[in-house]
Amino acid sequence: MDVLTITELNLYIKGIIETDKLLSNVTVKGEISNFKHHSSGHMYLSLKDDGGVIRAVMFRYSAQKLRFRPENGMQVVVSGKVSVYERDGQYQIYIEEMMPDGVGALYVAYEQLKAQLEQEGLFSPQYKKPIPKYPETIGIVTSPTGAAIRDILNILKRRFPYTKVYLYPALVQGEGAAESIVKGLRFFDGRVDTVITGRGGGSIEDLWAFNEEIVARQIFSMKTPVISAVGHETDFTIADFVADRRVPTPSAAAEIAVPSGQELGKFLKIVDGRLYSALVGKLESSQKELKLLLEKEVLKNPLAVYDVKRMQIDSYSMQMENTYRKLIHSQRERFVRNVAKLDALSPLKILERGYSVASDSEGNPASSVSAFRVGDSVTVTMSDGALNCNILEIEEKQ
Repeated sequence: MDVLTITELNLYIKGIIETDKLLSNVTVKGEISNFKHHSSGHMYLSLKDDGGVIRAVMFRYSAQKLRFRPENGMQVVVSGKVSVYERDGQYQIYIEEMMPDGVGALYVAYEQLKAQLEQEGLFSPQYKKPIPKYPETIGIVTSPTGAAIRDILNILKRRFPYTKVYLYPALVQGEGAAESIVKGLRFFDGRVDTVITGRGGGSIEDLWAFNEEIVARQIFSMKTPVISAVGHETDFTIADFVADRRVPTPSAAAEIAVPSGQELGKFLKIVDGRLYSALVGKLESSQKELKLLLEKEVLKNPLAVYDVKRMQIDSYSMQMENTYRKLIHSQRERFVRNVAKLDALSPLKILERGYSVASDSEGNPASSVSAFRVGDSVTVTMSDGALNCNILEIEEKQ
């Protein structure tokens, strides 16, 4: 009896499983659990139902083809082969294809990206830029051979032929379409007044480039306002939600991108009429004002202005003269009153009443007998003269 190692046993079982025709190409459905998207790009998960669970792995080259993001709890249908991972001795499904159970993969991918971008605020009205009313330049990102570009050019030319239109020929369907659209948007950003991007109608697969995340983020980052014009009436692409304006068809994009030349012409005629009426009214009003001015006395007799000014000067002169006279009279009366007060306080008036002033030999007035000695000379000033005296005796007041 041969004794096998664990590795040899696992390899033997792996060989049996891999040679089984059914297990080499199996399709199963179940609920995703324990999902992990490794940095290497590989996806590791388990598939379960009410009765069991099986491990599964999806390598990077297969995972890159997925249109949606697998999540825990999602019901999926997977195709691949069953084999044994000999290191762990466990069998598992090596998934090559995966799709949501009951719902298309594209629809799931659409809803997932829509929810993510809406949560990030890319659909918020506050970021919507206004579309210029009278653009000088318009850039169009679409296929150069499709019906969409013909419709847009015809309507732009009919409605407003003064706008310059530039085309960036882009892929709008199939592999590389999203990258091509992004390049076109970047080319026009900041170079034109308005950008139109879109295509004619088609299936969800045909329109899928306008549901790609890179297209949505490029539209959101644009400085130039963007009109999304994908040819479908009822359904919305992700580009529609992010764009500054969404229209159901390329033709409708051309309709709102420029004004109607005919309507603008009618409007200009109305404005011209209003301007003419306003000008005539202003002219008539000015003529009336001029007539009133011509009837004024100053224009009939210009010297009358000087006569009025002379009368005003005479009036001012008389007012100044009266004011001056009143001021002089008032000051004179005040002076007389002050002189009378000074005269009443004059020492001479006191002497006239019988009083006298005694001064020492140096002429200094004395107010006390203590300033003199017996034998000193003293001058006594009276109202009509002075007496030169010698002191014989001093009597101090008791």
